[in-house]
Parts: sequence; structure tokens; C-alpha cells
Amino acid sequence: MSVWSERIVKYLFASFALISIATTVGIVGTLIFETFEFFKEIPLIRFLTDTQWTPLFSDQFGIFVLISATFMTSLIALMVALPIGLLAAICLSEYASPNVRRWLKPALEVLAGIPTVVYGYFALLFVTPLLQGFVPGLKIFNSLSAGMVMGFAIMPLVASLSEDAIYAVPQSLRQGSYALGTTKRETVTGVVLPAALSGIVASCVLAISRAVGETMIVTVAAGASPVLTLDPRVSVQTMTSFIVQATFGDNPVGTIGYKTLFVVGMTLFLITFCLNVFSFWFVRRFQEKYE
Repeated sequence: MSVWSERIVKYLFASFALISIATTVGIVGTLIFETFEFFKEIPLIRFLTDTQWTPLFSDQFGIFVLISATFMTSLIALMVALPIGLLAAICLSEYASPNVRRWLKPALEVLAGIPTVVYGYFALLFVTPLLQGFVPGLKIFNSLSAGMVMGFAIMPLVASLSEDAIYAVPQSLRQGSYALGTTKRETVTGVVLPAALSGIVASCVLAISRAVGETMIVTVAAGASPVLTLDPRVSVQTMTSFIVQATFGDNPVGTIGYKTLFVVGMTLFLITFCLNVFSFWFVRRFQEKYE
């Protein structure tokens, strides 16, 4: 009886794993098929070189309009999340007492549980009016406030994963550094952080992927103006916010407007896939192994 129960459990768990794999294959297959149908009508060179993106109103398909807005908001978010998240991780793992760490880390991770639409309206109704008192020419919808608030949204991800990587560094490395006469700061910057580098970089790349794929914050706070600009004070449209906008409209199946949803989704998938491949390579290449 136990042999049969073991087999049943084995095949049950295997079926769950296959379901997740089949779902991934189905999603990617759908994106590839619809993207192929899109490029039957629109040449790839036009998709890459047009300087405007208005597929729902006129025949302009410059994807770099959306890519530039996506990377601009993501860069602003990373400029907020990476230093604050990394310093918070160092504080938690190296300077905070066990009692402080026990309540401070869960409190920090509460930020990750706040719905992103709440962050979006916080950026629109609080951060933007606040910044308008300091930044001249800042529009109601802009990538600056959206990126800043998105940085605080992804900061717990950087802090938590980096703290785990730093905390996993063996105490023997720290003790050896102290035995050589180094200070706490010198040990952290010269020994602990290099030893945890692969985990820190992995957390940063994961945060980048999270920022690139963020939807509601940029949809609510950054606006929906598909313009090719590097000015963070004006309204822009990211890839995810375009997908939201297009799904609200009347785009019958098979039309070019309908197919743009999938080609933008495929572009977003390729960007995040490349980031994850880089993260996997970096961790494998620079991971420190301790016996």
C-alpha cells in the first residue's frame, strides 16, 4: 500500500510541475504566434526605427517610444531602491541587534504587501504636488514621481534579498578580518559585501525586472502620452501602461491594434528574460562557496 501511495504522490507532484511548465509554454507560444502575425503586416525595421507610437490611431509603430519610457521610470526607481535597500540590508545584517532585526525586517517587508495601485495614487495625489513646489515645469502626470514611488515599492525586495545574502556570509570571514585589525566599516565594505556580491547583484537584477514589469504605478502616475523623451517632468507611456490602455479600448480580435498587445508583451518578455539570464550567469560566475 505504501508503494502505491508513494507512486501516487510522485505522479501527483510531477503533474503539478508539468502544469506550470505547460502554462509557461502556452504563454510564450501565444506571444510568439501573435508577434509573428504582427510582423506579417508591419516590417521589423519600421517597428525598430519609427519615432512615434500610435498604433490605435495611426500607422506609427516605434516601440522605442515605449521602451525609453519604461527604462526611464525604471532607472529612477533603481536610483531610489538600490542605495536605500542595500543600506537597509547592511544595517539589518551587520549593525542591528537581534531584537531590532526581528521586528524591523518584517516591518520593512510590509511595504511589499501594499497594492501597487495604492502606490500609484500616492504618487499622483501626494508626491507629485509635493515635487511641484521644488521642480519647475513638473506636469501632473510625470515619470519622476512614478519612478520615485516605484523605487520605494521595490526597495523591500532589494533589502530583503540582499540582507539574506549578507547574513549568509560565514562569521569566520568577519572574525578573520577583525583579527587583522580592521574596523567594522572596513570589514563590511572590504570583506562582507564582496563575499555576498552574487546575491546582491541577483537581488538588484530581480528588482530591475520588477520595475520594468510594473503596471499600476506607471499607469496611474506617469500618464499615457507616447512621446520619445528623456525629460522626467512630462507624461510618458511605458509598455505596461500601453497594454492597460489598449485593453480598455475596442480592439477586435485579428486587428493590428489587437496584435500590438502581444508584440509589446513579447518585447517586455524578452527584456525580462535577458535580465534573468544575466542574473543567472552572474550568480554562477561569481558565487562564493564556503565549506
